[in-house]
Amino acid sequence: MSEVSLFYALTHIFISLIGGVLLFAIWYNIRKRFIHLLEENESEKRIDKGLLFLSLALFVWAISGCWVYINNGNSFFGTIGYTAVLNLFSVLNNIFLLFALSYFYYAPKFIYQNKRNVRILAVVIVVVSIATAILSNYDQTDGYFKISAIPDLVLSAFLSLLLMISLYQTFMKRGLAIIAIISVLVTAMLFVSQLPEVFNSLNDGFINNLIKLISKVSLITLFMVLATTWVIRLANMPKPNEVTIAFLDWSMIKISIPSKGIFNEVVDFESKTTQYKNLLKFAIRRKFGQGNTQTIQIGNGGELSNQTYLSRIIDNMNEILKLDQLQKLERRDIFTFIGEGNYRLRITPENITIDTTLLNEAVQSFENKEYNQLCN
Repeated sequence: MSEVSLFYALTHIFISLIGGVLLFAIWYNIRKRFIHLLEENESEKRIDKGLLFLSLALFVWAISGCWVYINNGNSFFGTIGYTAVLNLFSVLNNIFLLFALSYFYYAPKFIYQNKRNVRILAVVIVVVSIATAILSNYDQTDGYFKISAIPDLVLSAFLSLLLMISLYQTFMKRGLAIIAIISVLVTAMLFVSQLPEVFNSLNDGFINNLIKLISKVSLITLFMVLATTWVIRLANMPKPNEVTIAFLDWSMIKISIPSKGIFNEVVDFESKTTQYKNLLKFAIRRKFGQGNTQTIQIGNGGELSNQTYLSRIIDNMNEILKLDQLQKLERRDIFTFIGEGNYRLRITPENITIDTTLLNEAVQSFENKEYNQLCN
């Protein structure tokens, strides 16, 4: 191992180890400090679980680096057993990264909302690893590229794309446009650093190791920023008993959310009557219902066909109130996911006020007779 390679190996080990420890410590601290908020939405996917899997992925990076460093120069280096262990580390790293992304709220929906797809991708990762091991027998030392590394490169391209989209959308939603752009560049750089492992002509040693080092340090830094934004979001998340909402008349509500700087603001939905009626249905169920009757089934033949109806309510409120990036409401600020497609209003029943005349008119207009039974 050359001095450049030795420097990269040791730096890679310690940076990955430190990054993994820091992310794990942040995850543990989040669990400890915000346990009540997290337990409130225990059935919902949360990014703090993603932080745990990211820390595990970094630990695998560090262990893999140790494996390469320990076996360098001995008779075991380059053998089938040595390569098999490296493939195992690669599988673990990719699976941990995949699991982490599945907890990112702004990850592509096919991975965030579908456990089946995550399992399928995990199987694909294992299959790619097996294919890599089989194809390693056909590699030529004087060839232009390594046949065995092609499947892993394709998989890395796919995972890099998922990571790029997830980080970009997350940082953009948090109002960190510059960080979002940097995350795209860093992810692209991380993928480019893997090209020399396939194409022998690109492997010049120093430049390749430098790109790897810069991209990995930058990616770990982005993970730290991600964790920080999550902590800030939890700290600013409205508590259920602090939010008050009053339904004044058709299309009009008055809402207060002190932690978001919203005090007795009147929101007029005007022509957006569908969003207003849906919000009113949630309020009636939350205030007068008990147990399962406080929730509304979304999808699977439920009262609302899809979650878009919830998002539209929040989007309209943000637009009408003209909230800045830090004040903007998220769906999870107002609605709580109970599980199995059921949602309820996050506001406590005593903080919900509905005008009596409006309530009677609404119950009569709703096609569902259950609302009439709840109010009587």
